[in-house]
Amino acid sequence: MAQVPATPKPARLRRRVSAALLGPERLLVRDAGLQPSERAALALRARPPRAAPRGVVFLIPLVGRHHVGDWPGTCARLTATLAAFLRQSDPNWQAVICGQDRPETLPEDPRITFLPFTERVEGNDKWRKLAQLCDHLPRCGVPAGYAMTFDADDIAHPALVAEMLARKARGGFLAESGYVYDQGADTLALAAPPSLAQPRRKPFWKLCGSCAALRFDLANGAAETDLLREMSQHEHRMFPYLARLAGRRLTPLSEPRVLYLLNHGENFGARRGRVSFKTRFVQRFRIADDSEIRAAFHLPEIASEP
Repeated sequence: MAQVPATPKPARLRRRVSAALLGPERLLVRDAGLQPSERAALALRARPPRAAPRGVVFLIPLVGRHHVGDWPGTCARLTATLAAFLRQSDPNWQAVICGQDRPETLPEDPRITFLPFTERVEGNDKWRKLAQLCDHLPRCGVPAGYAMTFDADDIAHPALVAEMLARKARGGFLAESGYVYDQGADTLALAAPPSLAQPRRKPFWKLCGSCAALRFDLANGAAETDLLREMSQHEHRMFPYLARLAGRRLTPLSEPRVLYLLNHGENFGARRGRVSFKTRFVQRFRIADDSEIRAAFHLPEIASEP
């Protein structure tokens, strides 16, 4: 199964302007070329979340054992991802893992649940798992909060949940900055918006899918999960556009709150030949003194994994 193609940038701009000038209802009628994700976003534009956010739900697609060469290593990386959630300074979070095979090493914590995936899919099934996770959101027991798709090998900073629930951004949050860790080379780099000093640096959300937390309010009904599901079918570079089209512009997190794990042997992008430029990015923007970052994200534990 393939990812849904991104809307071309000129069309994104045109539709954002049209939604503001014409209103979502007229745009839905006039533009027959809208993608399902854009229709879902426009359907929510006039229905902002009203209830206060009460928790963060992390939605984690887990690759099947039959698709990897090192299942124990895959489970170890998931364990590190979940351990980072367990270290959160604010305990109001849940993590739902969707996959064919339940790892034996899942922590015994009621906030962590496993959602079996039984659908037969030709090729990559990540997008169908994400769709199932988004549809499962109403059964998580969190009526309003933030939903964040999160890869099973990325690491959250201990203050990620606390920042989101304290700041209560109206639309959600975006990781404009974050760290990229090349496990193979044991080197760290900062991803952040380009500047005059570093014009070729890239923002974190253009490199990693664990980058956006969308505000939701289930009082709005199925339209909430419709947007999450359709948004998850695109590459992460579409997330800020779709959130803005829905009237839920994403607020940048105050600091780097996510670490992207690269070159551990089973990265999805490596199967498509898309990791090499990220490796070069880490080399170009390597952080020389990274001891504090390693301590915050518990990188010594990850680096020592078999």
